[in-house]
Formats: sequence, structure tokens, C-alpha cells
Amino acid sequence: MSRLNPRQQEAVNYVGGPMLVLAGAGSGKTSVITRKIAYLIQQCGIRAQYIVAVTFTNKAAREMKERVGSLLRGGEGRGLTVSTFHNLGLNIIRKEYAKLGYKPGFSIFDEGDIKALLTDIMQKEYAGDDGVDEIKNYIGSWKNDLVTPEEALSNARNPKEQTAAIVYTHYQRTLKAYNAVDFDDLIMQPVKLFQDHPEVLEKWRNKVRYMLVDEYQDTNASQYLLVKLLVQERAHFTVVGDDDQSIYAWRGARPENLMQLKEDFPSLKVVMLEQNYRSTSRILKCANVLISNNPHAFEKQLWSEMGHGDPIRVIRCRNEDAEAERVAMEILTLHLKTQRPYSDFAILYRGNYQAKLIELKLQHHQIPYRLSGGTSFFGRQEVKDLMSYFRLLVNPDDDNAFLRVINVPRREIGSTTLEKLGNYATARKISMYAACDEIGLGELMDSRFTDRLSRFKRYMDNLRQQCAQNDPIAALRSMVMDIDYETWVRSQTSSDKAADFRMSNVWFLIDALKNTLERDEEGEMTIEEAIAKLVLRDMLERQQEEEEGAEGVQMMTLHASKGLEFPYVFIMGMEEEILPHRSSIEADTIEEERRLAYVGITRARQNLAMTFAAKRKQYGEIIECMPSRFLDELPQEDLEWEGQEDAPVEVKAARGNDALAAMRAMLKR
Repeated sequence: MSRLNPRQQEAVNYVGGPMLVLAGAGSGKTSVITRKIAYLIQQCGIRAQYIVAVTFTNKAAREMKERVGSLLRGGEGRGLTVSTFHNLGLNIIRKEYAKLGYKPGFSIFDEGDIKALLTDIMQKEYAGDDGVDEIKNYIGSWKNDLVTPEEALSNARNPKEQTAAIVYTHYQRTLKAYNAVDFDDLIMQPVKLFQDHPEVLEKWRNKVRYMLVDEYQDTNASQYLLVKLLVQERAHFTVVGDDDQSIYAWRGARPENLMQLKEDFPSLKVVMLEQNYRSTSRILKCANVLISNNPHAFEKQLWSEMGHGDPIRVIRCRNEDAEAERVAMEILTLHLKTQRPYSDFAILYRGNYQAKLIELKLQHHQIPYRLSGGTSFFGRQEVKDLMSYFRLLVNPDDDNAFLRVINVPRREIGSTTLEKLGNYATARKISMYAACDEIGLGELMDSRFTDRLSRFKRYMDNLRQQCAQNDPIAALRSMVMDIDYETWVRSQTSSDKAADFRMSNVWFLIDALKNTLERDEEGEMTIEEAIAKLVLRDMLERQQEEEEGAEGVQMMTLHASKGLEFPYVFIMGMEEEILPHRSSIEADTIEEERRLAYVGITRARQNLAMTFAAKRKQYGEIIECMPSRFLDELPQEDLEWEGQEDAPVEVKAARGNDALAAMRAMLKR
């Protein structure tokens, strides 16, 4: 889409005050943001270093940066910030760490680190770690709402919340002692900093002369406040969002932030982008009619010039097995008939558990596919453990790596010992690893604990020497044996088969390191450099990008499909208690489920089919299924229902055999 339509042009050219762009699905919002950044730099004379654009994923930020780069000349884009919310927060903390009471080089805890720390605190305080996930969710939502541990404790309404608040207090104190922050701190800490230190806020306001925020409907309370604090004085900003695509309430997203803007900035200008460049009119009509059942502050109607398009099919299947078989056969037939690549087809579903059956059917029919949302190799527990050992060998000052491996396998060094070690290291301005064998540590803790710490450090120092002097790969292999990692993995894994798989990942990682060393043509690469190459997480993103272009049917949850588009879309499991989900029916949060269905429908460019099963197996019982209420809410004149008549089994079998015979004949041509 090269030329902007009048609405898009209006959104780009307006710079006189606060602006909300309500951008419907497929309405070219990224074009608006990227053109606007170029317009601000080239026409309005705002230097790139004073412009900040924020979005939610690294991938979206990277794409935006590339597109802006193609619109700018020479050094016009120097200093431009295009990042995720969390990266922006991280940059603020990096610059202001001393004001927040951190040492330089603080660590960022990931999901695994957070869970391990909470488990440890709960075992110590409550002699058990029941409900760790629930407590983790409590802490996450408190941080998103900027609630401190003290506030959480005084507002606790029941014993469960009280326990969570006490654990939150311990957790936050320990994080500080470890010189670490977690993901939610990356927003909460800068907001608190700005609230408590007006002079720091003033400094950052001078750095941010114009702000653009993408996917605004996905912001939570703390993200909204971060934006508001930065832009409040000048009110020079543009936010782009779509209240109909807000599907992350479970992550704290608040679509009402769109409404809040109008109250906080009364002069807010609103522009609607309603022309869709993706889908046929019929698909958009279905989406519009469905979403009109939700209450709206801003009414918008998507429209398109892509023609009326194919009818939308709703296919009733006998059971879940027949449903998966039907989708696989439809894709195979369409692929052979139209010669379209398999990557033109997407299968969407409400929950990952629905993927198993369709995966088996695609394998059976030798249809290539790509499953989104599985755990990446570098995201696996055992790979992260080993990478942390490697990181600590390369950089003994890496406190995060130290904390991850000190008790993997268990060395009976608890969070109290580590908190004392962390505080001692902070006071001495050295890393936790370096502090392990300092004499002064003996004044803070029993010799049993100082012995365990210094023994670990001696072992790692020795291993580092072996890596430098002898064959480093052999040294790393023997390390896995020395620490008896396999026994640890087996004790943490539910089955032998899963443990074997996890150990195969460990050896694969060491082989990958060996290959990195061997591929070095000059033969000068050190083991440290080879490890540093593997540590670069963007290698993982590159790997994912390469896969994205790969041939294969795309399978993913409705949540994961947001922002994507495909010529052919199949939405499976259009049943009550699946979509809408049972928990949303019980909690009366159907509106979000309707938005999820809307997101699914608007992924389709030309052809959309929705399937449901008449019966399903659940916990060993066969249950009758009700078609989703969302099917009733669609314009019936645009739907073609199939499978409603219960044809005898023999007739259906004959039909299936005929279809297969016809396909074989096509293949022989």
C-alpha cells in the first residue's frame, strides 16, 4: 500500500496535540506510525533522538524500525528510539540505577528464575511450595497496578492474599539483595522513580519530545502511567489501537485505557481507520456484525474494496477426531486443486491442547506444518541451566548466571544464605561469585555455608583453567558428569522418556558449541567467544524468522494469531465452553472471548471456515457439544452450513473414498 487514504493522511499530518488513531484490523496502522515518524523528522524538524515509538514485541519493534529506515535519508534516523515498553523501562533503569539503589550490571530475572526464587521462599516460610503459580500471578498483577509489598499487605482481603503479600515482601527484598529486577519491575521501577523524583522525570521529558504508542489497547495500568508521565506536559503524542482487538485482559491489559485518554487529555483528536486492505467484504461483514454485540465507546465499521468474496463455511463434525480429519483433508484438497503453498493455510484454535489431534492428522497425510507457541530450544530449562554455567565461566561477574546455577543441582544453599551473600557483595561492590571465598563472609554466616560457597567457586575456577589449557569441549562434557546433572534432571522430570529427551538437548548444546569452534576458519576463536556467540539471544530470533518463511500449514492459538493474515483460515472448536471458554462463561467475561473470535475472523483474506464437533471425549466420557453462541450472532445469509444432515456412515465413507480417488487421479496427471 503505497499511497495513504485520506483518514491515514490526516493521522500522519496532525501534530498539534494529543491524538488517538482507532485502527481497525488490517487498516494499515503500521504504515501510519512509520510515515508519521518520517513526517515528524522531515517536515516538522523534530530530531530523531527526541522521538520515541513503543510497541509490545521485539519483532514488531524491529519491523517498525526497518520500515522507518526505508523512508529516511542518510543520518536522519540517528538516535531514534523504537522499542518495546520493557526495553524503554530497561534503558531508564540502566541510566538511573543509582537513584533506584542498584549496582551497575543488574540482572533481569526470567520466568524460571522468578519461580525458583518464589519456591525457595515458600519452602522456607511455609514448609511447602503449593500455589507458587498463583502467588506469582498475584505479584505480577500487583506490580502491573503499581502496588508495593506494604500496600499489598495492608489491603489483603483474605488469608490467600495475605500469604501472597508476605511472600511478595520477601521476594522483593531478596531481588534487591541479588541486584536483580524482574520483568514487571522494568515498568514499575521507572514509574515509581518518576513519581518520587520530579527532577529525573523532567530530564526524561526533555528527551521525549514526541511519543508514539502502538497496540495501545494492550497497555496495563503501569504502562499507561509511564506514557502519561512522559507526555503529560507537552501532550505531543499519537497512540494507535483497536478496542475490538483487546484480548489480553488476563495479562493485565485494560482496553478502558482508550477511554481514560479522553478524560486525561480533553483536547484529544480521534481519527478512525476503517478501510481494510486485507479481507473480502463478506469476511468483514461477519466481523462487524459479531463485534457489534459488544458495547462500544467508539463505533467503527470496517469496509474493503476487495470484492464480496466466498461464502463463510460452518462445518459440523461428528466428533473431535472427525473434525481434525476434515480440516486436514480440506487443506490437502485445496492445496492440490489450487497449487497454493501450504503456508497460505492457517489453523487457529482457542487452546494449545487442541493442536495435538490435528498435528497427528497432518503427519498422517504428510502435510508439512509449523506449530507456533511451542517452547524454543533456548527456552528449555536444561539449556538455560547449561548456558548459565557457560556464562559464569566466561564472566564470573554475571550474578544472574550465578544465581541460576548455584543450586542446580542442589547444593543446600538457600535464599537466606544468598540474600546475605548478595548484601555483602553489594556493600563490597563486587560480584556474588567473587564474594564466595572472602574471609569477611564468615562474620555473616555459619562456616557450613561459607564452605559450600567457596567449594563451588574453587570448582568453577578450576574448570575455567581446564577450558583455557586443555580441550574445552571435553572439560564441559566432564562438568556435566561431575555435577551429576543427569540424576538431577531425572529427579525433576516426570518420565524416563522426557528425561532422555532433556539430556539429548544438553549434549546437543555442547555439540553446537563444538561446531561453532570448528567453523572458525582462522582457528583463533576462544571458548569464551564461542559461548558469547551462543548466548546472543537474537540468534534465536533469527532462527524463528527463518522458520517463519518455511513451507507448512501455520498452526497457532487465536491469541498468537493477532497481527497476522492468511489467504485460508480454519477456526476449530467453535463450541460453547471452548470459544467462549468455560471460565469466561462462569466469570461473565464473554466480551473478551467475542473479541478473540473477531481477531480470528479478521485473519482471513479470502476464505474462512469454522468447525465444531457434535460430541467430544472429556475425561474418558463422551459429552454432547453445543455450537458456539458466536455462530448464531453471525449474519446467517453469509454462512454455508455443512454436515447438518446426518448421512448414514456408509454414504459418508463412500464420499470420503471418492474424494481420495479423485485426489489420486489429480496427482497422476
